[in-house]
Amino acid sequence: MENIALEFALQVIEESVNQINNTELIKIEECRERIIGEDIYAPINQPPFNRSPLDGYALRAEDTVGACKSNPIKLKVVDEVFAGGNISTSVKNNEAIRIMTGAEIPEGADCVIRQENTNYSMEEVEIYSELKKYENYCFAGEDVKKGSKLISKGEKLTYIHIGLLATMGITQVLVKRKPRIGIISTGDEIVSSGKPLSKGKIYDSNRITISMRLMDFGCEIVSSKIIEDEVCQVSKEINNLIDKVDVIITTGGVSVGKKDIMHEVINKINADRLFWRIRMKPGTPAIYSIYKKTPILSLSGNPFAAIATFEIMGKELIYKLSGDEDLKQIRIKSVMEGNFLKESKGRRIVRGIYKNNKVYLPQGGHSPGMMASMLGCNCLIDIKPGTKQLLKGDEVDIILI
Repeated sequence: MENIALEFALQVIEESVNQINNTELIKIEECRERIIGEDIYAPINQPPFNRSPLDGYALRAEDTVGACKSNPIKLKVVDEVFAGGNISTSVKNNEAIRIMTGAEIPEGADCVIRQENTNYSMEEVEIYSELKKYENYCFAGEDVKKGSKLISKGEKLTYIHIGLLATMGITQVLVKRKPRIGIISTGDEIVSSGKPLSKGKIYDSNRITISMRLMDFGCEIVSSKIIEDEVCQVSKEINNLIDKVDVIITTGGVSVGKKDIMHEVINKINADRLFWRIRMKPGTPAIYSIYKKTPILSLSGNPFAAIATFEIMGKELIYKLSGDEDLKQIRIKSVMEGNFLKESKGRRIVRGIYKNNKVYLPQGGHSPGMMASMLGCNCLIDIKPGTKQLLKGDEVDIILI
């Protein structure tokens, strides 16, 4: 298929990708931002015992009946217990045990009085008010009951999830395997950063930019290479990667120039090209293929064109692979806080800054080859075909990135 609508391209991607179901067992210290691969249930109560929420005295509520400032009740202090301590002494009639925050409430006690609300010595404590049964009393399992579901399969683990796992004594969890990605930047003109820049050459940014963004999406970069515009070399690298990765992303070589080799590469390896050319700018000549059940997304070599198409189509691809709901495209209405005066005969994607329900245009140019004006941008403005110009106050569709 050629010259298709963006929405149809996204549908093709969605229908061609199967979600990763493979899992791996990892330490909880390593599972931040990972997708949990199974339901997790509480193996213990939390707290695991009845405990005190404050420093004070554990006692029986019935022994405080009638207590007031003019008629304090005196209780004998028979022991003390600290957090982490073990005590066998029980509270009997007219007795109290000094207790610290987090300590287990002794047998026989059914409430705790705050230390500041008493007058105390080593031998006895004076109570000036009545206490209710279970006042200042934390029950075993009141936070989490043993056997209750903690985390549902498919949730992304945050630091709170991981802290909860640690509270339960859980040291390892089953998580979904990360999507494995291979990246190829094609072009005779590109060189790696750090190497001398000879005449006619440019530094490769696409490979690094897309790699970093894929890491944001929770992916593992298996390989990231620059390969010259040689059909055999690119084909060889794809064949080398195909059994090791879930997706291959290439940049450059997708148009119709003499050195645009990706069409030849796809034919040489006998991949199934599902579409070429999207009705939008920049990024029009993107190609999407399937080779040995593995998607190959081939993007323009122009930096912003590569970023824009990757943010829309590449992100969708990773979303379908991983099942990470955070990667689902968010499209909203907003209002222009500036003018974009260039006529858009066809559908156009423009970089923007979304803030306080308004969209601002960044400083700098909007050429597909320009990178610097992407700094600070957090959205893409989706301009409809036939739009003469966008003026301040106009309503626009934006895609949050």
